[in-house]
Amino acid sequence: MFLYAVTIFLSAFLLFLVQPIIAKQILPWFGGAASVWIVCLVFFQSILLLGYAYADFIARRLTPRVQAFVHGALLIVSLLVLPITPDPSWKPLGDENPSWRIVALLTVTIGLPYFLLSSTSPLVQAWFARTRPGASPYRLFALSNLASLLALFGYPIVVEPLVATRTQSGIWSVAFAVYVLACAICAWQAHRSTPLATAGAVRSDDGPAPKLADYALWATLAAIGSVLLLAITNHLTQNIASVPLLWVVPLGLYLITFILSFDAAGWYQPRWYAFALSLLLVVAVYSLVSPDMRMNLWVQVGLFLAILFVACMLCHTELAHLKPAPGHLTGFYLTLSLGGAAGAVLVGLVAPVTLPDYLELEIGLVTLTALLWLRMREWRIRVALTVTLVTLSILGFRHAFNVFDSKASFARNFYGVVHVATLGAPNSPDRARALVHGVIDHGRQFLAPERRREPVSYFRPSGGIGRAISMLPERPRRMGVVGLGPGALAAYGRPGDVIRFYEINTLVLDLARSHFTFMSDSPSQIETVLGDGRLALEREAPQAYDLLVADAFSGNAIPVHLITSEALALYRRHIAPGGIIAFNVSNRYVDMAPMVRKIAQAQGMHAVLCRDSDGRVAISSWVLVSNDPNLADHPALRGIVQPIADTSAGLWTDDFNNLLQVLK
Repeated sequence: MFLYAVTIFLSAFLLFLVQPIIAKQILPWFGGAASVWIVCLVFFQSILLLGYAYADFIARRLTPRVQAFVHGALLIVSLLVLPITPDPSWKPLGDENPSWRIVALLTVTIGLPYFLLSSTSPLVQAWFARTRPGASPYRLFALSNLASLLALFGYPIVVEPLVATRTQSGIWSVAFAVYVLACAICAWQAHRSTPLATAGAVRSDDGPAPKLADYALWATLAAIGSVLLLAITNHLTQNIASVPLLWVVPLGLYLITFILSFDAAGWYQPRWYAFALSLLLVVAVYSLVSPDMRMNLWVQVGLFLAILFVACMLCHTELAHLKPAPGHLTGFYLTLSLGGAAGAVLVGLVAPVTLPDYLELEIGLVTLTALLWLRMREWRIRVALTVTLVTLSILGFRHAFNVFDSKASFARNFYGVVHVATLGAPNSPDRARALVHGVIDHGRQFLAPERRREPVSYFRPSGGIGRAISMLPERPRRMGVVGLGPGALAAYGRPGDVIRFYEINTLVLDLARSHFTFMSDSPSQIETVLGDGRLALEREAPQAYDLLVADAFSGNAIPVHLITSEALALYRRHIAPGGIIAFNVSNRYVDMAPMVRKIAQAQGMHAVLCRDSDGRVAISSWVLVSNDPNLADHPALRGIVQPIADTSAGLWTDDFNNLLQVLK
């Protein structure tokens, strides 16, 4: 068993280690959007399905000798695509569909190695079941999930903090070559151990053939688990940060539920999971109406991860209870993979073009609860599930109220949900229209005609950006802004000025033009560039900006590639002598000011933190960077400059950065 165990462990470890490695490499190319990871999960689930289908086909249709030859040949061919480094030619130009471009990029870069790794667990388990009649191969399935878990949690804890991104790809490629050798030996030994076996041979432990209803139930339970995994991951990464830790923790919990469900029958306790799910959803509903809970990072992360764990335990313990005899294991795994891929496609590709908001979580939970209510007969469990359905109705109503109440418009695409909300009493002079991405307000405009050119919130004159603009020369000025929002900075434009906005999200650009008047009212010349701001600046000649603003967010997530030493060097190339670079570091969860100061020091520049508040609530935090060593003493910044905390974190570069270092 040792040879099979080593091969399965290594394949599963590499299978899940490559996921954050490749996703982090391509994340900056697509604006640092949280949806990059979601689309990557769609790809991973889909290739996993193909791998399981391939394993099922050759295990049932080909002789052991042909299996060894075919699989060995594919293993050798897969070595030709190493190392797994994405080609820069895949960088988007700004108007492509990011989802399909990411899928194509991943297919070319890691498609064949990932396909072979995906097929290893069911195929090697089938070889083991053939050569060891009577021994259960399902322990090997639990071992593969354990290896996957070690890879996932090892990445943010060990690999990411210690190993540069490019080096990670090289080490993984070497380890994959070792796996190829181990798997080839395993295939050869399985063939040598069963010289008389024939394709499709009937085994004594095949058991009764599963029915169509069995396959449908397996696929449905697997799909629900996958939907919940991606929906909760989407929530966390959109509203907190797009970082590997928040990628891998939900996926790790998802795998833990598989391990517990398939490795120990004692974990099959649906009664307690149903009770726990009901309680957690009651707390979730309360968290929506409690500002303290809604704004607390750890409460939100802990609550949604707990919901994911309990819900997936319900799905996966049911699957473990329903698993067939070993003779049908490849078909069972294939069906689970089909359900997982279907759930991933629904959340990652279908939902963004069919649902107006993030409703996938409620839909998945309602479907799971209704299915369990139909399957479980004990009255106590049904009472708990009935309470769960009522709770979900309240949760869904609250969500719908938040979506539709006072919203002038809302839309969704790859980069998330963008709302235009109307705030304030109808006759109030403070009545305003706000651009909301996810749950984050990205800027407002007063509706009263006499006030609509007045910049507010992050952009008000008393804040860091307002004061930076007041420091600019009296002559006609050039300003570049990475991140459009409602276009509020156009309110500072004067005749002769040029303000150039870089925006990656077409929805934001459309809504800024159709629902806000900052750009159309401005007497300055307004230019817009569609695409990631950093990639656009890399392609442009020096712009000689008097002010260059970095104000790009994906929901509340920080696009890290805009705050590295190389990024600042690029910005410096585009500013005029005496120019200022302004970073919006307003964030409830992370403190980016120390990182901005570090990259400024690395470039021989000086950084000043400007915090604006109304005496009770913080309005904005900006870090201004320039070549002027006396920047903090400028009269325009008097009373707003705050000290920047020291940090032991290393310098952020394109090859080495970690948002865990700056969590508040």
